Amino acid sequence: MTDQQMFVAVLLFESTSPAASYRPLYREDVVVLWAPSLVDAQSEAERHGRQAEVSYENAMGETITDRLLHVVDVAPGLNDDLTTTADLYSRHFRSITAYRQFEPQLDGDPL
Repeated sequence: MTDQQMFVAVLLFESTSPAASYRPLYREDVVVLWAPSLVDAQSEAERHGRQAEVSYENAMGETITDRLLHVVDVAPGLNDDLTTTADLYSRHFRSITAYRQFEPQLDGDPL
């Protein structure tokens, strides 16, 4: 992959359904991609997110639709030597309380 750099993209998806009992579910995907520039990486992240959009019928016969809400971030990978343990991306936040509400697994709650 000459002239390609590693980038990490954070994609936000929403899962919805017209079913009255369905509660929207959100997911954040962290994607590693290779591109020659940040602009190309941003385009690739958008394309990848749109290709991941899907509608399907769940076990209860409800139509579920997953769609890309937003490309949250695209940044150069912190370390592109993937032959060893590598830091790929770093997030920062100001409120641990908000993070606990956002991330139930932090306190050991299963999804």
